[in-house]
Amino acid sequence: MWDQQKLANLSGALFKKVAQLIEDYIEQGMLIAGERLPSERELAKKLCINRSTVVHALDLLTERGVLVRRQGSGTYVNNQKWGMQTYSSIHWRLPAHFYQNRQSVYQQKVTQMRMQRADICDLANGDLPTYLIPKFQLPNMSLNELIMHEKNSDILQLGLPSLKKQIAIYMQKQFAMQVDTEEILITSGTQQSLFLITQGLLKPGDSVGIESPSYFYSLPLFQAAGLRLYGIECDNEGITLESLASCVQQHHIKWLFLNPVFQNPMGFVMSNERKQAILAFCRSRCIGIVEDDAYSSLAFKCDLPISPIKKFEQSNQVIYLGSLSKYIGRNIRVGWMVAPRDIIENLAKIRQHIDSGLSILPQLLAQEYLQHHHASHQQQLRQTLQSKAKQLMLWLKSYFGDQITYQAPLGGLHLYAHLPVNTVAQESTLLNQLLLDGVIVSQGSRFGDKLGAIRLSYGHFER
Repeated sequence: MWDQQKLANLSGALFKKVAQLIEDYIEQGMLIAGERLPSERELAKKLCINRSTVVHALDLLTERGVLVRRQGSGTYVNNQKWGMQTYSSIHWRLPAHFYQNRQSVYQQKVTQMRMQRADICDLANGDLPTYLIPKFQLPNMSLNELIMHEKNSDILQLGLPSLKKQIAIYMQKQFAMQVDTEEILITSGTQQSLFLITQGLLKPGDSVGIESPSYFYSLPLFQAAGLRLYGIECDNEGITLESLASCVQQHHIKWLFLNPVFQNPMGFVMSNERKQAILAFCRSRCIGIVEDDAYSSLAFKCDLPISPIKKFEQSNQVIYLGSLSKYIGRNIRVGWMVAPRDIIENLAKIRQHIDSGLSILPQLLAQEYLQHHHASHQQQLRQTLQSKAKQLMLWLKSYFGDQITYQAPLGGLHLYAHLPVNTVAQESTLLNQLLLDGVIVSQGSRFGDKLGAIRLSYGHFER
């Protein structure tokens, strides 16, 4: 496998060529996650180069997190993304084990089941079922009017002013929060917002902190931007100050990416006291916060602290991300970012260079929803989802007895549970049994968690 000719054909300094050869083998699947590499001496002999060159290459890949050194054991391909930094690569060239982590044997079986069976209970699907998505029409508008809107879209780089006005009204009603429409950027969803932030406000090698576990862990855009991800431990109210302080001290965190209300996957709601404490700590350390709010209108109780972190700030250190994808479906791609005007204008310029702006039609649909439908529809969603969550918990009790552990959901779409397992084989047995019974779940490893954790999205629960 260790091809001297291939090494010779690569460009750059010799130690960089060795590093690239190892990365190529990982990308091609010739080296897999967790696999042990030959010893330094053996690898030098196979490639006919000095051992010091091999050490230099392995040190480089270890520093970037592609490889892991274990004292007295050897060098291994990293099987996690925590601390990983790839090269900034807008063309999405990622080491193969990123894909392998997301295409485990279990997930391959899930893909096959979705194609072959119609009677499945797909609790890995984090979107609403079709029948819960509202049915409404665009305002009466001729094709010519729509075309004229599209022609003007290039000069509306920050989004449709009438939609931004409705978003400001929506946030006032939801959170008693004043938002300046001049500080709102309409996006095609949270993913685009995150992409613009990673490309416009961060640089390769920067360290960012996220909750552990977190759905942010599953997104390849952080690695594509060459960023390092570090997990911050959580309790029932979110990240702890102790864990945050330790992570910042060790890794020089520049930004936090948080999902503080009905966090995905754990479902916790951060208390207002914790939000303010996190905010104060980050302000003292000049750390920016990106706050993803996807579920706050899905609270099962009216007294939960669903206000955004951004509501408590006064120094423009928080970027708030809102979205309607969890309410009106992911195909109507509309979200928004609330940030200082100079930031959103710069990010809008980046987007203009990439994809020439936004389509008007989804913005008009979002405006119609916020103006006429959101209150009644979200009330219906809360009632339906709370009922489904209760049904799911009753089923879990009948299926697992007292062996499975979880916190009852407070809102949102997900229940996070821990299976009674101690080994990979035991976990596989339980997951396969669920598959045989037509039940699909999301493994905790997708979110950077350990053995036995699963996420169940109860919007699709039917039993």
